[in-house]
Amino acid sequence: MKAIDRLYQYIDYKGVKPGPFEKQIGLSNGYLSKQLNRSADLGESIFTKIIENCPDLSPIWFLLGTGEMTNNSPTLEKIKENLEENSGLPASNVFQMKTDKIIEKQSIPLYDIQASASVVALFSNQSGQKPIDHITIPNLPKCDGAIYVSGDSMYPLLKSGDIIMYKKVENALDAIFWGEMYLVSIINDYGDEFVMIKWLHRSDQGLEFVKLVSENRHHQPTEFHIRNIKGLALIKASVRINSMY
Repeated sequence: MKAIDRLYQYIDYKGVKPGPFEKQIGLSNGYLSKQLNRSADLGESIFTKIIENCPDLSPIWFLLGTGEMTNNSPTLEKIKENLEENSGLPASNVFQMKTDKIIEKQSIPLYDIQASASVVALFSNQSGQKPIDHITIPNLPKCDGAIYVSGDSMYPLLKSGDIIMYKKVENALDAIFWGEMYLVSIINDYGDEFVMIKWLHRSDQGLEFVKLVSENRHHQPTEFHIRNIKGLALIKASVRINSMY
């Protein structure tokens, strides 16, 4: 039995369909069925991507077929419960990737994005930027910084005045988790810089393009070439203060 056969056992065990599973871990639609029909096994990069995104899947069982199929790992619901019990902040969301390692306590620098000369500079040389404060929330994934949200493109999930916490990532297509929320710095062909929070989707224009999608249905999706992206960070958590009194 090949690793791809065991993967189908795991997918069946989880009670999901191959299509949604492929979308969740960033595989192209129909990839698994094509490999199965060709009697081809999974490549090393695909194997690694699946292991990184499925923390309860035993790598030894997946690769060799020995031992138990699954590992024991904390669920997102338990993580959220722990955050709610220990955090003194009014309301928060944790946008956790399956590859995230929870840090019991960390001090996240809060930056004034308007005071920075460029978000690109903030991403590339954060050590040179002076934070206006620090945020400490227990049991979050690793974060590089935090900024205030402005605008309503992600409303009602995020609204102006909320705080988002982010982790810087490489500006490369193979480093993007498609369908996740990112802080994006775009420089268009005229040299204008735009900073936005968007869902990142694959583009129909080709492999070198990305589609930026808003949560607010009144904002139309936009598409850019990967070369126009000068700063990219994965949103890990958000904080909303519901009342100042």
